[in-house]
Amino acid sequence: MAREQPSTLARYLFVAYLLLVVYASLHPFSGWRDRGLPAFAFVVAPFTRPIQTFDVVANVLGYIPLGFLAVLATYPRLRGGAGFAFAVLCSVLASFVLESLQVYLPTRTASNLDILANAAGGTLGAIAALVTTRPLMDAGELQRLRNELFLPGGRVDLGLVLLGLWLFSQLSPETLLFGTGDLRDLFKAPSGKLYPAEVFLRVDAGVACANGLAAGLLAACLVKSNQPTRAVVLLLIATALAAHGFAFGLLVNPQDVLTWITPGALYGVAAAVALLMVAAALPRAAQLPLIGLALLAATAIVNLAPPNPYSTATFSLWQQGQYLNFNGLTRLVAIVWPFAAMLYLVLLAADRGEAEA
Repeated sequence: MAREQPSTLARYLFVAYLLLVVYASLHPFSGWRDRGLPAFAFVVAPFTRPIQTFDVVANVLGYIPLGFLAVLATYPRLRGGAGFAFAVLCSVLASFVLESLQVYLPTRTASNLDILANAAGGTLGAIAALVTTRPLMDAGELQRLRNELFLPGGRVDLGLVLLGLWLFSQLSPETLLFGTGDLRDLFKAPSGKLYPAEVFLRVDAGVACANGLAAGLLAACLVKSNQPTRAVVLLLIATALAAHGFAFGLLVNPQDVLTWITPGALYGVAAAVALLMVAAALPRAAQLPLIGLALLAATAIVNLAPPNPYSTATFSLWQQGQYLNFNGLTRLVAIVWPFAAMLYLVLLAADRGEAEA
């Protein structure tokens, strides 16, 4: 009987999600100072009144994936009660440390209720993992699906995490469709020069096409040659479109769920899909440099383009409110993603070089 192996993908996902939780909890990472408050007084303080139901629910939901992934990441080394205990302990410790750090952030409020909500979320996630681990992990269904569809190796698992983060970045309504790598906030504010509408149509199309091509080809590089590569790529693009629409509907306004659909975005998606259907048949040696070129083009376009006055006016009136930290998190992932993807391409190229040596 073959010895069960731990899931590298689950471990990567656990670490990635933990980092996301840290960023969301400490955003905006500015204004650190000692406010003269006892470091751990919030632990025994009365619950703040009135209790914000949204915050409690958000904290519970935010830690469910952490507890779930903690169990999967330690399986089969830790089974049953041991895995459950680790997941709950991880959730409690992470919440306690982050809440303690919030004491020194003037824009955040440390709360013992948040710790309880986070612990509850981690516990629910751990229970869900225990319920699904036996039929899925013991029977090898998840591993079998992953092994049948994608190439073997930890670097491929890392690529799958990277694609998951690309999908997550589409939950930022402030970014262009498929847009990543926007560093314009770090640059000098552009002049008030007026541009014709055709410029913004081309920008939308270029960003959507180049980024869609890069992400889709990256997915194609991870799929085994005997599997439906084009179907996987189309599913990735469709999921990204659904995520972007969901972001507008939930975070901005339910009536704005389709406002991101511009002529430029439609042209860009159509062009990306057409190119992907052709490029999916190329050998991996040709796909890797094409991904790099697409990433460079998309990042250049999104940073050199003037800001769209319509979008600027729309989001200047947008009250982010309770979603401020979540939006900061999605924007960070969107900014960093293309640069992380470029580094990942180096790893894939190194794999290919080692295989040919």
